Formats: sequence, structure tokens, C-alpha cells
Amino acid sequence: MIQIVCKSEAYTYNVYHIVKAFFPSEEISSKVEEKASHYVMVQLPDCSQIVSEDSVILFGTGISTEKEMKYRLDIWLYCELKRITGHSLAWGILTGVRPTKIAMEKAEAGWDKGTFVPWFEKDCLVSREKAELSWEIAKREQELLGKLDYEEGYSLYVGIPFCPSVCSYCSFSSGALSDWEGRVEDYLDALMRELAFIGEKSVKKRLNTIYIGGGTPTTLTALQLERLLTCIDTYFAREYLLEYTVEAGRPDSITREKLEVLRKHGITRLSINPQSMQQKTLDAIGRRHRVEEIVEAYQLARELGFDNINMDLIAGLPGEEVLDMKDTLRQIKELSPDSLTVHSLAIKRAAKMEWTDLNGDAGKISGMLSEMIEASADAAAQMGLKPYYLYRQKNIAGNFENVGYAKVDKAGIYNILIMEEKQSIVAAGAGASTKIVLKEPIQMPGSRKKKLTCLMRIENVKAIDAYIDRIDEMIERKGEWLWR
Repeated sequence: MIQIVCKSEAYTYNVYHIVKAFFPSEEISSKVEEKASHYVMVQLPDCSQIVSEDSVILFGTGISTEKEMKYRLDIWLYCELKRITGHSLAWGILTGVRPTKIAMEKAEAGWDKGTFVPWFEKDCLVSREKAELSWEIAKREQELLGKLDYEEGYSLYVGIPFCPSVCSYCSFSSGALSDWEGRVEDYLDALMRELAFIGEKSVKKRLNTIYIGGGTPTTLTALQLERLLTCIDTYFAREYLLEYTVEAGRPDSITREKLEVLRKHGITRLSINPQSMQQKTLDAIGRRHRVEEIVEAYQLARELGFDNINMDLIAGLPGEEVLDMKDTLRQIKELSPDSLTVHSLAIKRAAKMEWTDLNGDAGKISGMLSEMIEASADAAAQMGLKPYYLYRQKNIAGNFENVGYAKVDKAGIYNILIMEEKQSIVAAGAGASTKIVLKEPIQMPGSRKKKLTCLMRIENVKAIDAYIDRIDEMIERKGEWLWR
């Protein structure tokens, strides 16, 4: 057990996540003691302590705001933990999920690569490799986002919260189809009511991208997919549509009939996600299908004319070594997808998997992941794929990142939007999160905070049965804020 004591609530978030990055398998507790003599105290597993007053770093000149104090504390804590553990973090003190957002802001302010990279290394203690990657992706994102209409455009997310089985690492609000078969039609009824409302409310707006995710949308039957896609066709015009993606993540949910339905309704981008091409790994994480089924599903999609197929992999799954990852990449190269997304394993509270399921300490895990990520970047380059988006998650193994690679004209625009928050995304379904980009900042009603916001979030309930029963409430929530 690691214990954290902070003098202010303002420090706890960053302190917790920096410590967690160095000690991913340790249980951590944190509390605030406003009368404490120290800003931050961390009691480590060996019962030793590091206390902020021990470092003169905090007492330099120029600390005039709480933000500056938090930054100094982050730098001090990172350096102390690096000294104690003997290893560093690729992303330094960064705890947020969108490092490319920093690069994007600097690029928009007129910075060039030669200015940004050394500044990012020094200011956030990130490695040169990650600083250069952030800049490269930010510039590519700028080019892709230039195709969108920020003023009148928006994107649509549709959530299908069912899977053939729930993977052990998964923390999404989805359930096994066997547990919900009796309520799938009820769910679709509710979902289509919400979609009809969004479509009617957005008739004067310009729809740029549609993303149907989950869960696994292709757990629906061909008839259910037909019903859903017909609803979308009815209420949403395609005059300004640039991309239409459906996640067909599990090969054991894919059939010829379902793919034919998707082709009929003009789906332009498909995601078939193996996560690993190692049978032992698929068995261990609860994906009840064979490696051969991945290949069969991919080849069937190609046969039916899908020319933009993404595949997802996860680096660091339990029991996998670097050689396993390299073999998976070899098999993926033989298939030659149009894009490849490589995730670093993240284990969240809602997942069945625990950090103790991984072999080795933080240093070993970090070293292994670094090799896996480097091998993935090399394989992507050999396939002619370039990095185009990047994000990070809380509790990610080794404090690494998730990177999307794509051919020049096959990048997933929605993937960039969800990270950069440049355009409104209206989301329907259980657990779906709508993000409305406001033209003018507003004060949230009832909020004690004085900070104004330019991004309005509207959350749907996560529980599938609650979503069905409370669909009128979900619609009413959107009606209060949609396109104000």
C-alpha cells in the first residue's frame, strides 16, 4: 500500500497519477490534511517517505499561483520517484489524455518543430521521441481537421453496448449479449427514439462523421442492423458526410449477411479488432474466438468491397512477451489493413483484470512495452502507415500511449475529433457522452466554480436497463442544450 497525504485537494489528482505510473501494481490511498506541514508526502511500499519540504525546488522564485505550485510539485515528485525507482516515464509529468492538444495549441500559435520539441522535453520532462511524435501527429491532425465545418458541422456517435463476451481488460459500459438478449429490441426502440430526436433537432446542421461503436455493434443480428441503419438514413442527411464508421470488433460477431447490410447502407470505414493474434492470449482475456476467425472475417470484408479497414492491437496483455507482439505484427502485415491502432494496456476499476495479473515490476513492464510500441511503429511504417492520432488513458501500463497509424487517405477523422474537441459530437445510447462545443463561454447553472466553459457535456446513463427506462429523460437533457 502506498499512502499519499496532500495539503490541498488541488494537488491530489496529479500526485496520485504520477505515483501510479511509477507503481502501477500497488494499491494507493490518498487524503487531504490542510494543516499538514508539508505540501505532499508519499509513503512508499518499503515504508520510506518522500516529503516535499526536503526539496529546495519548491522554494525557488516565481511561484505566484496555485497552478505554478502544482507544476513545481509535479516536477519535484517525478524527479524523486525517478531517483528512487531508477526508471523514467516516456511522458514525464503529463497525466492528461491528450498530449497532442498541447502540440496543436503551440502549432496554432505559430511555433515550429525546432521550438516545440526542446520546450516540451524541458517543460514536461517527456522524452525526445514522444515530443517529436506529438508534433508530427499534431501537424497531421491539423491537416485532417481542416476538412471539417466547425461552425455548422457536427459528428454523431451511436453506442451499441453488447458484446459476444466481456473481455477481462474492458471497462466500457457494455454487457454480454447472452445476459441481454431479451432486451435488445427494447434497447433499439429507445435508441432510435433518441436518434430521431437528434436528427430532427439537427436538421439545419451539417453532419460530417458517423461512428457506431460499443460494445460490439455487429452483435446485433442482420435484421437489427438493418433496422438501426435505416433509422439513421431516415433522420440524417449525407450531403456533408466525410466518414461513416462501424466497429465490427469481434470476428465471432461478423457474418456475410451483416457485412452485406453494412455495405448496402454505405458504411465507408470498418474496424475489425483482433487485439492479439496469439491464441493463448485470446483465451486468457475472454475473447472466445480463434485467430483463424480474425483472418476469415477480414478477408470476407475485403471480398465484399470494404476498402478502409482498421485493426486494433493491445500491447502488454497478460502473458505476452515482445516476441508474441512481433509475431502478431507479422500476421497483421500479411493482412495489410488500411489503418492500425496500437493501444498500451490500461486497467481501470471496472475491468475484471488487475495489475497483479501482469508479470514483473513497473521497470520490467515499462521496458517490455517500450519494445512492443517501437516494434509496432516499425511494422506500421513497413505497411506504409503514418501516425495520425494519439491519446493516453488513466492507469495505462508504463505510462505510454495509444497511437493510430493510417495510409495517407484512410485516417479516422472521428478518432481525432474525440480527442481534440474541435467539433461538437452528439452521442446516443447507454453511456454515451455528448460534447457540444459552444461558440461563447457560459457559466454553468448552479456551479460554485467561477470558471467559464466552452464545452458542454451531456451524459447518458450507463446502465442498459436504466437507459431504456429513462429514455425520455435522456432526450430531455439533450433538448435543454442542443444547438443553443
